[in-house]
Amino acid sequence: MSLDIRSAPPKYWIKGAKADWEIIIGMEIHAQVNSNAKLFSGASTAFGGEPNAHVSFVDAAMPGMLPVINRECVAQAVRTGLGLKAQINRKSRFDRKNYFYPDLPQGYQISQFAEPIVGEGEVIVDIPGEAEPIMVRIERLHLEQDAGKSIHDQDPANSFVDLNRAGVALMEIVSKPDLRSAEEAQAYVTKLRQILRYLGTCDGDMEKGNLRADVNVSVRRPGEPFGTRCEIKNVNSIRFIGQAIEVEARRQIAIIEDGGKIDQETRLYDPGNRETRSMRSKEEAHDYRYFPDPDLLPLLLEEEFVAVLKAGLPELPDDKKARFMRQYGLTAYDASVLVMERESADFFEAVARGRDGKIAANWVINELFGRLNKEGLGVTESPVSAAQLGGIIDLIGAGTISGKIAKDLFEIVWTEGGDPAGIVETRGMKQVTDTGAIEKVVDEIIAANPDKVEQAKAKPTLLGWFVGQVMKSSGGKANPAAVNDLLKSKLGIE
Repeated sequence: MSLDIRSAPPKYWIKGAKADWEIIIGMEIHAQVNSNAKLFSGASTAFGGEPNAHVSFVDAAMPGMLPVINRECVAQAVRTGLGLKAQINRKSRFDRKNYFYPDLPQGYQISQFAEPIVGEGEVIVDIPGEAEPIMVRIERLHLEQDAGKSIHDQDPANSFVDLNRAGVALMEIVSKPDLRSAEEAQAYVTKLRQILRYLGTCDGDMEKGNLRADVNVSVRRPGEPFGTRCEIKNVNSIRFIGQAIEVEARRQIAIIEDGGKIDQETRLYDPGNRETRSMRSKEEAHDYRYFPDPDLLPLLLEEEFVAVLKAGLPELPDDKKARFMRQYGLTAYDASVLVMERESADFFEAVARGRDGKIAANWVINELFGRLNKEGLGVTESPVSAAQLGGIIDLIGAGTISGKIAKDLFEIVWTEGGDPAGIVETRGMKQVTDTGAIEKVVDEIIAANPDKVEQAKAKPTLLGWFVGQVMKSSGGKANPAAVNDLLKSKLGIE
């Protein structure tokens, strides 16, 4: 079946008052290019400077100032296109997109319209709860400059303009209308952000506005042609993307079922009131009066330039996930968790090097990531290094410490630091492997609990109670395997 007419699973349909409805979603992602300078000037792209501190004469549109293309921004767009398995267009051009905003000094935006730098590509997206991934087709990626920022909340009588962001390079990544639910849209943006971060072409920080989405939403009865779409502008969180889609779809359904029609328009999402609000009627290309920018020559890319960038690409998430499953014997779920961020994958590989991959994954995901999430830290901020965590795993493998002692040791390393082996030695944390010493504790527990002994003989699952008592009595230092074997022998349990 063509993806143009792909239908959503019925569980994604929305029940209206009169019929079932299907959501059709296309995305336009604006990703700020990782670069030290702006797209057409040498002004800094650093975040958080004083208002209008990072503005060149070009950004401020001073008379006679001419744009000069930033080679690194072009390279970043090509890297992104290659990461999306997209067509890299050897020839592209910049156009002027004409409209007026107070924070757009030139009175136009330099963008790409007829000939973008990147053509069609694809993103493979895993959907939570679904067995099979979906493919979202990329229609194009083009470079353009960002506008400045209007500030209305500092003075009730005045508005201000900050041009620090004006001229910063953006990649606009446009998808085909292949998404069919809020969940799919959220998963798509998550995956796209992951790819951009792996490539190092955008940091994906939505709180800073470095990644934001325009979401095109329409509804139809299943199997019918696409309906009229509305564009929800500048949604800056994955959670809000999902909310905005659900709210807008239900708004459109209510209008249609009430006998009305949908006007093609641009809307804003208000998360506080859980509603979308009309901004303006949706512009078409002719409204912007596009024409080739006379100050910029067509952009011509040499084969060697593209080939060098392609050779320098990192291993991307899908390839890394497949390798982790193959090389370390991990489940698809564990591999997906580990490759979510490039830094997390690198940390895991450092821990797993020369060790059992499944054990390493278990400690990284459950103990380390669990603690990092609790503390609100990223893996690069972890107090426990890969070498320290690997050292803890080595001590377990050598039988020096038990799993329980290992968790206590992890806590010490987390809070105090230090070499795991040295801590075990100086603090007397080695597990007891002396069978005679363990047997003495086992005999004491059995002698003190004759009623439990009879119950365990009749119901062997109660053996766990005895194991717990022995471990408690030994301060968690008794070798669990030896404890099990001795208890089974003495209680006559097979």
